[in-house]
Amino acid sequence: MRFAIILFLISFFPAVANAERSVSFAEAADSGGALIAAVSDAENLGDLAGILGDEAVEDVRRAIAAKGFAADVGATLSVVSGAEEFGEIHLVGIGADDMRLRDWENFGGRAGALAKTTKAEIVSVAAFGASNEALQRVGVGAMLGAYSFDKYKSDHEPVTGALNIISTDSGAATAAFDARGRHLANAVIWVRNMQSEPANIIYPEEFVRRARAELRGVSNISVQVLDVGDMERLGMGAILGVGQGSDRPPRMMIVRYQGGGDEAPIVYAGKGITFDTGGISLKRNAGMWAMKADMTGAAAVMGAVQSLAKSHAPVNIVAIAALAENMPGSGAQRPGDVVKTMSGKTIEIMSTDAEGRLVLSDAVWYAQERYNPRLLVDVATLTGSVGRALGDEYAGLFSWDDGIAARVKAAGEASGDDVWRLPLHKKYNEQIKSVIADFKNGSTGAPGASTGAAFIGAFVKEETPWAHLDIAGMDWREEATATMPLGASGFSVRLLDHLARDETE
Repeated sequence: MRFAIILFLISFFPAVANAERSVSFAEAADSGGALIAAVSDAENLGDLAGILGDEAVEDVRRAIAAKGFAADVGATLSVVSGAEEFGEIHLVGIGADDMRLRDWENFGGRAGALAKTTKAEIVSVAAFGASNEALQRVGVGAMLGAYSFDKYKSDHEPVTGALNIISTDSGAATAAFDARGRHLANAVIWVRNMQSEPANIIYPEEFVRRARAELRGVSNISVQVLDVGDMERLGMGAILGVGQGSDRPPRMMIVRYQGGGDEAPIVYAGKGITFDTGGISLKRNAGMWAMKADMTGAAAVMGAVQSLAKSHAPVNIVAIAALAENMPGSGAQRPGDVVKTMSGKTIEIMSTDAEGRLVLSDAVWYAQERYNPRLLVDVATLTGSVGRALGDEYAGLFSWDDGIAARVKAAGEASGDDVWRLPLHKKYNEQIKSVIADFKNGSTGAPGASTGAAFIGAFVKEETPWAHLDIAGMDWREEATATMPLGASGFSVRLLDHLARDETE
């Protein structure tokens, strides 16, 4: 009966989560639509005057004076003009400082959000002074800023039409964007959709189905899915223990993209808890609804491999999603239980709510045994403590290697997914040791984010280059940013995409 109900729910709800304006490039603004323009100096409107007629420019000047618009970064001003050419004009401040590529992406995000407020069929976006590379980032930002998840709103009327970014060579700009930027933005959007779906819709097997569907027809891709029997044969007692309290069985999904010859791959492993009640160590009800997004790490690594494969990046990537539902059913594991991992090491369960590190212990070991990665990065909404330490500005970055940490941090800064390095002290390795098993998954009395990282690190071989990203403070936005509206963020897809390309250049 359960399966029949699930199938009914899936078929009843619409398949498309959101419908937004299509993003492309044009060589001139459409005078019959709305205009969104980047402004660095509110007193110097020379670039804008080149698009607007005299009447519209005067309307803009009067509005700037009346509202005190100073073109500070992120400031916006909407002008209703009586001019025939452009009756609706939106200014977005970008400040007077030199623009980084991520700043142009942020401008695009603000333009995408503004485009949702107008009913004009065509919205033109003018990014004065942007290079061709910067225009690509404006396009990515526009898609991300326009995002909303409205699938379950019965009265939602999607804003559609075109969002055209002005370029001197629209054909070349569109081709370049379609080759890379659009795939990256779509991958982030796919992750946001997966995060936003309720847990009665997304569970391990459905996660696998949707990830498979997104990769169907993509070249140089291979997909493997380990079921319960496979994981039993491999000795993956940690992930099996997490999933045994649910009647929705765990899965481990492995996607390999071979785009870089015979070199060893980069492996991204993601925590995929499709819902986390805490198990027997039951969470409080307040905020538990957000645990539908405890699979963000797994979704992010799948999003990254989608972006890289669809854009034919010259890299070798393996993405591993460690998928389970952590429920307090009659078969659930208990505090005090001991499980044996694929590595042969044993874990005493101190808290069934410290389950992410359990599923990743098997995932990272599998990654090393099968792929001997040139770099291993795990991504997880692992600990609440990382959010208390860093807020919603940074994800936590952990690594034993200064060089690896520097490269991951640089990828975050360039992509817009910022991380901050936190410590991995040798003492933490002692604090995760158990009296009766090799390790314990909680009750360490030490910093939670760091001991969580140390626990995963205990299953990483000394010779394996490794970094851990704890994104628990970043997966769900209570306050919007330029490229992340309220709700699901899709955090770390951009970082992982950027890192893979940099690591193989």
